[in-house]
Amino acid sequence: MTGKSETTTTVAQLPRPDGSRSPVSATLTRLVWLLWAASLGVLGLYVRRGGPWEVGGLAAVDGLTVAMWVTVTFFSGIVHSYSRRYMAGSKTIDGFFARVFAFTLVVMALVAADSLVLFALCWALMGLVMAELIGNSRGWPQAQAAASVARRYFLGGTAALAVALGTLWYHTGSTTVSELASSVESISTPVVLFAAGGFLVAAMAQSALVPFHTWLLSSMTAPTPASALMHAGFVNAGGILLVRFAPVVTVEPGFMLVVVLVGAASALFGKLLKTVQTDVKTKLGCSTVGQMGFMIVQAGLGFFGAALAHLLLHGFYKAYQFLSSGSQLEHKSPTKDGRGAAGVAGGLVVVATALAGGVLFAFLTGKGTKLDSGLLLTLLVVLTVLHAARELARDPALPSWIRYGGVPLVALPAIALYAAVYEATTALLSDLPATGEPAELTAVHVVVALAFVVAYVAIERGLYQRSQRLYVWLVNASQPPAETLLTSTEEYNEY
Repeated sequence: MTGKSETTTTVAQLPRPDGSRSPVSATLTRLVWLLWAASLGVLGLYVRRGGPWEVGGLAAVDGLTVAMWVTVTFFSGIVHSYSRRYMAGSKTIDGFFARVFAFTLVVMALVAADSLVLFALCWALMGLVMAELIGNSRGWPQAQAAASVARRYFLGGTAALAVALGTLWYHTGSTTVSELASSVESISTPVVLFAAGGFLVAAMAQSALVPFHTWLLSSMTAPTPASALMHAGFVNAGGILLVRFAPVVTVEPGFMLVVVLVGAASALFGKLLKTVQTDVKTKLGCSTVGQMGFMIVQAGLGFFGAALAHLLLHGFYKAYQFLSSGSQLEHKSPTKDGRGAAGVAGGLVVVATALAGGVLFAFLTGKGTKLDSGLLLTLLVVLTVLHAARELARDPALPSWIRYGGVPLVALPAIALYAAVYEATTALLSDLPATGEPAELTAVHVVVALAFVVAYVAIERGLYQRSQRLYVWLVNASQPPAETLLTSTEEYNEY
């Protein structure tokens, strides 16, 4: 006996149940970070070259492509690195890493696809791979049921996309996305509206908008890293689809109004659903339903650069939220959080900060300074700042001077950063057709704006809590299919 004890710290993959180790996770993690570095290089070349380049009618590298390549590979790198510890010891670790890496490659191919056939194929594969990630635990019946539910939704969205693409090909003879931009105006309005409707349905299914949100709420069986990738990347594909086919969806102003209404309904509904949830991941899922609604609203207003900025920033935020969700659990009896009213002084600071945020955004971007749909975009910024500032001002853990004095010091730089990202994404989309013209302001837009304000006040004041009928309806509306619910912990045993 030497009196000394030796310990070994394992910082990489743990052995699997059979005692073996696999190099798959380490190899794929290194590869995906190499892809991210290569994507940064392509972004630099694109900015220096100042324009897109095509690959024989099969693919096209443009601003949207390079922005998504950098973002998706970065998210995937984080998920790969995080999963080496999260999935350590799991017998499904190799299959999990293979699916996450395959998902990354498919999304990279999707955002670069110029061929209509390649785009549809990548769209279908993306959904199928994500369904496999949702059902990663083979011996868990609820996970397999959730994967089946998601697969049906994804295949339905793919069918809508295929019908839309087939319709456009039949009437224009175009076989690439770039050709559609110049040929779509040659076909009749009803045909264009039919195809645009197919794109909207596919976007709604992919982004979990109402009434397609149940697949997302049933997907909590996926490993948390897969959920992070899903909420940070997969659901954003609806916005990418509308940006890529902007020449089709912007042909008829009336259809853009429909897009705004669809997005607004999901934004408000997702916010309400979140208020009745009790577990962390389901709350995040309902939040995603609402945030994807906001993204679609921005696309419907004609601000495709804002939609791209929204999906990028939401991706970073939601990836962090999911990967850190375990730290939000506490083993103690539930108590009130102690949050109260901000007080008169706090209320004045919050309102002044929100208005200042809207003015700053309008000054930096030029949106909201004219009588057009830019007013709604600025209003969304004001409401967002108002909500964030109010939460900070009500935090009892902070001294009053920090809560009130720190609100503008935090909110206004954040708005400046958002405006910078918006300007950068708008510049990246400048070579894409039909993505630079905002919609004209109409009475429908005014009604949507009023609905947002009324709903915000009702939710923040807790008026919805006075109706038991509404509460029960919201709880029922947020329930995934019964076969995906875990009713007994004994039903889940990975091994």
